[in-house]
Formats: sequence, structure tokens, C-alpha cells
Amino acid sequence: MTCRHCGSQRMRPFLDLGTAPPSNSYVKPEDLAKPELWYPLVIRVCEDCLLVQTEDFASRETFFSHDYAYFSSFSSSWLAHAKSYVETMADRFGLGEASKVVEIAANDGYLLQYVKARGIACLGVEPTASTARAAREKGLDVVENFFGVALAQKLVADGWSADLTAANNVLAHVPDINDFVAGFAHLLKPEGVATFEFPHLMNMIAENQFDTVYHEHFSYLSLLAVERIFAANGLAVFDVETTPWHGGSLRVFACRAYAATHARSPAVAAMLERERQAGLDSPDGYDGFQAKAVKVRDDFLAFLIDCNRQGLSVAAYGAAAKGNTLLNFAGVKAGQIAFVVDKNPAKQDMLLPGSRIPIVSEELLKLHKPDRLVILPWNLTAEIKQQLSYIADWGGKFVTAVPILTVHR
Repeated sequence: MTCRHCGSQRMRPFLDLGTAPPSNSYVKPEDLAKPELWYPLVIRVCEDCLLVQTEDFASRETFFSHDYAYFSSFSSSWLAHAKSYVETMADRFGLGEASKVVEIAANDGYLLQYVKARGIACLGVEPTASTARAAREKGLDVVENFFGVALAQKLVADGWSADLTAANNVLAHVPDINDFVAGFAHLLKPEGVATFEFPHLMNMIAENQFDTVYHEHFSYLSLLAVERIFAANGLAVFDVETTPWHGGSLRVFACRAYAATHARSPAVAAMLERERQAGLDSPDGYDGFQAKAVKVRDDFLAFLIDCNRQGLSVAAYGAAAKGNTLLNFAGVKAGQIAFVVDKNPAKQDMLLPGSRIPIVSEELLKLHKPDRLVILPWNLTAEIKQQLSYIADWGGKFVTAVPILTVHR
């Protein structure tokens, strides 16, 4: 295995979750008799550039197919986050009717709808047909393609040099991270700004968020690694913020390497120092994560076995990719968890990959009244507990498995 950024072959073990099917490859009922493709889910860290990354066994098209089932707009709190982002960026960088905003990985238009509402010209880049179609239904212009230098050059030629580019939860999803990052250096106007949001590796390690590992995530990112990758591909980091999303994320601000108007914020040096204090500047700082994941797996299985012995019924909420990582690492199958509820109609009446647990609407939750409801997207626990607070009416209790097994009172 060679590092996807620097080409080094000095790769250190970080996490081995065995094998699993792609986490967003939901199974149609008519395909139950067909086999699923399972791939090794192995993560290593480059000892030279410290980029944490998957060992690749399939192409990106395998994971980001035409019927991709993740739609961002089904989370009300994420929509609020997107709207706040647009308002903040427009005010901070003086965006108006003469500006142009391009979002990479625009998904279903969850963010660009707010850009359009402000009268700012905008364009989405989204490779998956299902979500691109949903964005177009919102009246948005979408280029259906994977992003990199070649597409950036074409967009510039078509008049889409950007004052602002947004890239939320996509930097980790690209196999050729150098080509992807270099594309922004081409797409930005000379003083344009690129923002990237991604789960913070430091939080992932500190809070045992191993279930954020799945095949679609090719990289797991620290600011130390990101700044190095950006510098090698024509971008300079000038600011960084933290957000609570996905268990703790970074929002990184970057510009062209020679841009003159964006002074480097003290927040950059402060975050880099925090990562050094956490040991992320040394390969040794990445040791020990495997044992933490194994403990979560074992505790979760013990919980399911204990519920079965007590005659307690168990269901789950949120057919999320992170949930599929947990379920397949633990070897959970249909029957141990009766069903999983999800708001997304594109997932309902399907089955989870690997575990084959059926995905149902919220009406089934109200009908069957399970004793325990496992929240698989633990990053949305507060939102889900509020939304489904009525399970207390029949004595139901919420459960989360990450970072530690917790039955919520």
C-alpha cells in the first residue's frame, strides 16, 4: 500500500474492522437471494505525512453510484447549519449579486438553496444522479461529475471562477486527494475563498468514533495533514473553526497560495498545537485505537444478548452509514434488531447492507413500541430524542453505543 498523498510505503496499522459491504449500498427486497460484495475495511496511517487512510479495494464509482441513498436534507439541524453557513459567509466575505458560489458535493441542494435565495449565482457539483436530481428539483444548476483539476478548468472556461467554494463532508470522500485539492486552486478567483468541513480525526480518536470509518471515507483528517496536503497543491490555510457536527468537525478556510487579502488567523497555530499535544504529530500517537473499537463492539453485543434474555424488544433509528459500520463489525443480524426507522423514503422498504435489517417508516415504531431504540447516528442524538420523545409513553428507552454503551434515562 502506498500513501494517497505523498506516495510513501511506510504505512502503520490504525484500525481493522474486518470486512463489510459499502455502507450506503442498501439491499432491495427482490435482491435478497443475491450475494453482496464485501470488502476489507482496513485503515492505516502514513508514517511520513501522517495521513490516515483506507487501503483501497474498489473504485469510487462502487461507493458513489447512481442510486446513492444519502440525502442531506432529511436532518433539520443540518439544514439550519447550512443556512447559518451561507449567512455567515455572505457577511464575512461580502458576497452579493455579482458573486459566484460553487459547492462541491452539493448533494440534494441542502445548502445552495439558501445561496440562491440570497440572489447569489451558484452552481453545484455532484456525481450521484439521485441527489443531483433532487437538487435540480429545487431549481438549482448541477454539474453531475466528480471534481478535480480537469473539471475545475472546464468550469473556469465556462465562466464559473468562484468567489467562494463550499466542500462539506467530501474531502474525506476522495481517493485522489491531491487532484481534488488542486482543483480548488484552479477554480477560485485570485482572492477567492474555499471552505472545507470534515470530521476531525483528533475527536475521532479521543471519543472512540470508530464507526465514522467506512469505505466511502478514503481519508481521516487532522489539520496537520490537511495543511500539508493543501500546501503541496496550491492552497494556503488561513483560518479554522470547530463545529459540533459528526462528533466534532473542523471548518478550514483556504485561499490560493499567493492570495494577499487573507491574513493567517491565530486559530490555525492554536489548533495545530492542540493536535501536537494530542500526539498527532508522531506515528506513535495513532496506536491503541483498535482496542477501543473492540470494546464498543463487545459491549454492544452484550447489550443485545442481555435484552434478548430479558425479553426486551430492540429496534434502531437512522439507517446511517456509521450505523452500518457498527452493525457489521459486531456481526449483528436481522432478529437481534427488529427493524430500523428512517425518515428518508429512498431507504424505506430496503434492508441494511450486511445485517439485512429492514428499514421502515416511523409509523412502524409507533405500532410495535420497542422497549429499546438504538440511535445509530449518535451525532444526532439530541435531535432524535426530541423528535421521538413519545417512546417514553410506553416505557421505551434510547440507547447509544458510541463512544460507550449508554441507556439514556
